[in-house]
Amino acid sequence: MSLARRLIAAGFSDLEKGERFLAARELEGLDQDRLFAGLQLAASPDTALQSLVRLIEKHPQLRDLAAAEPEASEPMYRVLGASEALGEFLIRHPEHLEAFRVRASPEPLPADPGRLRATLLQSVGADPRAARPVASVTGVDAYAALRTAYRRGLVDLAVKDLCAADPLDFLPAVGGELADLAAAAIEAALAVSRAEAAEQHSPAEVADVGLAVIGMGKCGARELNYISDVDVIYVVEPGSLEDAHANTIGTALASGISRAISSVAREPGLWEVDANLRPEGKSGPLVRTLASHETYYARWAESWEFQALLKARAIAGDAALGQAYEDAVAPLIWNSAGREGFVESVQAMRRRVTEHIPVAEEQRQIKLGRGGLRDVEFTVQLLQLVHGKADESLRRRDTTSAIAALSAGGYIGRSDAAAFDNAYRYLRLLEHRIQLFQLRRTHLMPVAEPALRSLAKAVLGPFSNERPTPDSLLSAWQRTKRSVRELHERIFYRPLLNSAAKLSTEDARLTPEAAQGRLAALGYRDPQGAMRHIEALTAGVSRRAALQRQLLPILLDWLAEGVDPDAGLLAFRRISEALGTTHWYLGLLRDSNAAAERLCHMLSNSRLIADLLEVSPESVAWLGQDKDLLPLGFEAQWQEITAKMSRHSDPESAMRLIRLIRRREILRIAIADSAGLLDQDQVGRALADTDRAAVLGALRVAEGIVSAGGPLKTTVLVVAMGRQGGREIGYGSDADVMYVHRALPGFSDAEAQEQAARIVGKVSSLLTQPLKPAIMAERVLQMDADLRPEGKNGAMVRSLDSFAEYYRRWSLIWEAQALLRARPMAGDDTLAADFLALIDPIRYPESVSEQDVREIRRIKARVESERLPRGADPARHLKLGRGGLSDVEWLVQLLQLQHAGKHPELRTTSTLEALAAAAELGLLDAADAGLLAEAWRLASRIRSANVIWNGKASDLLPSSRRDLEAVARWCGYEPGHAAALEEDYLRVSRRARAVFERVFYGH
Repeated sequence: MSLARRLIAAGFSDLEKGERFLAARELEGLDQDRLFAGLQLAASPDTALQSLVRLIEKHPQLRDLAAAEPEASEPMYRVLGASEALGEFLIRHPEHLEAFRVRASPEPLPADPGRLRATLLQSVGADPRAARPVASVTGVDAYAALRTAYRRGLVDLAVKDLCAADPLDFLPAVGGELADLAAAAIEAALAVSRAEAAEQHSPAEVADVGLAVIGMGKCGARELNYISDVDVIYVVEPGSLEDAHANTIGTALASGISRAISSVAREPGLWEVDANLRPEGKSGPLVRTLASHETYYARWAESWEFQALLKARAIAGDAALGQAYEDAVAPLIWNSAGREGFVESVQAMRRRVTEHIPVAEEQRQIKLGRGGLRDVEFTVQLLQLVHGKADESLRRRDTTSAIAALSAGGYIGRSDAAAFDNAYRYLRLLEHRIQLFQLRRTHLMPVAEPALRSLAKAVLGPFSNERPTPDSLLSAWQRTKRSVRELHERIFYRPLLNSAAKLSTEDARLTPEAAQGRLAALGYRDPQGAMRHIEALTAGVSRRAALQRQLLPILLDWLAEGVDPDAGLLAFRRISEALGTTHWYLGLLRDSNAAAERLCHMLSNSRLIADLLEVSPESVAWLGQDKDLLPLGFEAQWQEITAKMSRHSDPESAMRLIRLIRRREILRIAIADSAGLLDQDQVGRALADTDRAAVLGALRVAEGIVSAGGPLKTTVLVVAMGRQGGREIGYGSDADVMYVHRALPGFSDAEAQEQAARIVGKVSSLLTQPLKPAIMAERVLQMDADLRPEGKNGAMVRSLDSFAEYYRRWSLIWEAQALLRARPMAGDDTLAADFLALIDPIRYPESVSEQDVREIRRIKARVESERLPRGADPARHLKLGRGGLSDVEWLVQLLQLQHAGKHPELRTTSTLEALAAAAELGLLDAADAGLLAEAWRLASRIRSANVIWNGKASDLLPSSRRDLEAVARWCGYEPGHAAALEEDYLRVSRRARAVFERVFYGH
């Protein structure tokens, strides 16, 4: 075969130059077959041959590798044929040619980031183990050493990348190692900068200033290109210095990093260190403290800045400071999707990127053009920001991991995710190979045929048998671009609810003519008013309006299933207007039938939930996940309250947050109750936990107010009484309490009493006083201390000794009865234990005299005759009526007084637990106990349902058919079965009354 044919077969583009270089004296005597076998491995054999000749000229010992078996020479030929720039580097630094004397691995391992950091630091004479390394070399010598060490690392990586069996599979590791190498270079540059800054400032002051370098963009995400600007943000820690002086030193350190990386020197610069993503961009200071960053992002940052922060990662400098920055911005990133117009702003930004591409580059853009890398990145980042607030598995910086997480979470279909991932890797591989050739920052597809031919070969793995051509490369690229664009547009604008496909054409269109007739047929009492709400929600050409037009035909049906669809639609409109520009809201209704249906049923069946959702519409997000609806326990709420109190020292701010948490948790409990996730007992306990957390928070705030004027002189305990003590409250319950205190050592009883009175007075006012601005829709927690010794005539708070004296000398049987429900709620644990020890012998006596039993019966009869509201039907009064809550509770409490002294099983504040224990002990017939429990539960459920339905507390079984229907549905009855609830309650309460009279009065 002629030499020309051999050159053509090997893939040479310039035959004349190829022949001339093959005839160079540096190659004389080399085995031509092995030489050609090696050159055929190169993406550009022309470039490989030219670089090889020049290298042998500088380093003749390389001749043995040039003529070696392909297994040995493969790393050299692949690198020299893929990167002219790395060949030039090795010509300048032939001492690094040993990088080629490695065995190529088809499945290479990425370099250890710690080793890369150590290598770069050692190149400038810095100790990698130091907390803040300082170089022993400065100036151009340090810059050259750093850049040389970096490029040697680049050669090592290129060997692995170009010899990997599957370059697409290995691509994420390449991006990660490039980012790690860049981070190591910046760490070394910082060490040089510290040494240089110490020449201008006090070395001690320089050492005192901390600097964290935050990698942004592809470096932060560990998906860096071979050549790219490295986007950074600098965070400074002043240490013991004044902020202004520390910022001056920090600015010098940051400037020194850029100087070491990219200034003019005998070894060319690496890349630009770009700090333009910092707060205020080029107009802002180069470095800021962490607090300054937090203030900026909380007050002035734009939506795109949070999208950029998605990639933020500490890459160099003070690790603890970098981690603190990451921790500070993370909540801002994942809450940013709730900003007004966020989705639209992301979409607009993507359009602007495309529109600003120069016309001459538009068809060649791999990164910015339609179907390019930016389409993938914007789509993935938008989905991450939308869903990542609730799903932490999506909080990934790099694109390939994010695609995998989106697929695993069901946010992208498996086939779409696979196509997106493959396209992204292919486009990044093209970008890598193009940049690697000359180590120049470019994202354009080459136009020259030789360059296209080399690129087509470079993107294939070493085991590929394909013979790619420029046309096949361009065809594959165009197919990839079309796939990316289609996926981008489809995932950005996802299909609506599957239920929409089941609607008739008329219903789906929701025209005014069709809608009004349909609304009337569905049961809306004011079809014209409902239509006005629909028109307000669907007007315009916005994406929001389009989604509402397709959602409302489904939602109207679900709203109509409630008792008051008109009120439900009005509430839905108000919530939609509050959340309409928050993309997760309509996305939630679109993607989750359960969430949308739950929302509609709640809004048309519960004024309480509708009112609470209107003032805290972000809580709609809970509807998509049952786990988000599970009530927070007391410990979790108290932990949150404690954290907020630590950041808000003024009492009004602290109480606002405490009361907002209580309002939020009441809403969460009501929604979970509505969804059937909680039973009645769990609701009572959850509401009691919420009240307890709020009361404890108010107590701590009150103590803080009082102690501001002097030391605390006493400890205070709030004791829950009544249904609060039994943790059996409903949505309309007040808090029956007593207050106990004990003087601290060194203070008199009088001093302690006076201070305790001030503290408990503030507790009640803190929980009830109006705030500015008001907390809308709050169900204020009223504190009722009427069960204290001597009732309204007694002291609001007593010392433990005073309680002991009172109970020893004057306590009446009704007070012992009231103590049966006493449970420490908030305050000092030791005092709580001592108080229980005091009252247990009183409420659990060894015996009860017949006189005391008669007294209890007399008081009960008096309550029935005097406290029942005038005109109230005793058969319908849930609390004081026949067979109501009072009957069951008084009967149980009498049994506890008579027998708890001998039977510890009865020593509980819970009515139902005591009732079950009494039946277990044979003190009450099991059937009677079951009947009493049924009556008590149903009365309690109806009582809560009254509040849920109209937002107002009522102790009456409704007489209005509409109200009774709403209450019946909340109690679990099917629509249209209000009469069944009424019949059931009247029957079970009548029978419970008979049991009560027989057991309580002995009739």
